Amino acid sequence: MENLLGLQRINVIRGIKLAIRDASARSSDPYVVVTMANQEVFDRDTFTPDDKIGDAEFDIKTFVEVAMMRLQSMTSGTIIRKIKPNRENCLAEESPITWENQKVIQRMYLRLRNVECGEIELQLQWIETPDSRGL
Repeated sequence: MENLLGLQRINVIRGIKLAIRDASARSSDPYVVVTMANQEVFDRDTFTPDDKIGDAEFDIKTFVEVAMMRLQSMTSGTIIRKIKPNRENCLAEESPITWENQKVIQRMYLRLRNVECGEIELQLQWIETPDSRGL
């Protein structure tokens, strides 16, 4: 893997007030599909086609920029940058990028679009690889 900058881990923490798409069950069994810059949430059904229950986008450019900084001397818990919600992103609230336990972490709440309600909570984590710092 030549020119690998590192790896990005995306943890889906939880869904909040997700839209209900299974009318007969009065619930949903959602799952998340991650594609480059888009986040899509579907209701997975065994007997009927999956129902889309929202989508969201977020930009990882600032996250990657922070991950490329030399932060090893920083104190754990230091907030490096904050991303504010705006018209171009789906952030429901300010999203801090922090240095925690020798890792770059970003927590975010994304407001789902194209649906009546719902948010998902994510955590991004940068994973160093031996090639990422020329080690």
